Amino acid sequence: MRAQDEQEYVEYVRVRLPRLHRMAYMLCSDGFQADDIVQATLTALYVHWRRAAAADNLDAYVHRIMVRRYLDERRRRWSRVLLGDHVPDTAQAMPAADEGFGERDALAAALRALPKGQRAVVVLRYFGDLTVEQTAEALGCSTGNVKSQCARGLQNLRGALDPVPAVRTAPKDEVGKRS
Repeated sequence: MRAQDEQEYVEYVRVRLPRLHRMAYMLCSDGFQADDIVQATLTALYVHWRRAAAADNLDAYVHRIMVRRYLDERRRRWSRVLLGDHVPDTAQAMPAADEGFGERDALAAALRALPKGQRAVVVLRYFGDLTVEQTAEALGCSTGNVKSQCARGLQNLRGALDPVPAVRTAPKDEVGKRS
């Protein structure tokens, strides 16, 4: 790689690394796995930097690499194997000093419960601040697919975070009227 290309790569990574790590964490909900996904993404980006730098939307190109690396990690057989002889004990719930931690944990659990496609779309759209078109480009799918996956994902998140459905009430002027 030429020195100028390498300098551009390093500058791009320096600016985007925290955001890429945050996005990877939102995809997999595991800090160590997020580190692996970001490392694999940046390695692939380095190898194909000239092609990536020539892309119309470099961020979408990188997001697509990241989602593919995440999906590759999920497909690997060893990722489902427990290391050790027994299942670890579950962690005891700590009393929350700040209510925000409980909300964050609930959101992370709800994201983990989403199917892979819905999770990828929700993370890219709302945590990655991508448009529908950019998300479609990053995932290599249609904008209609992004919209439907996003709608389903948000509906599932709402259901998981607010299990009590809202009761619909009739407007005041319609109460007591019969047709």
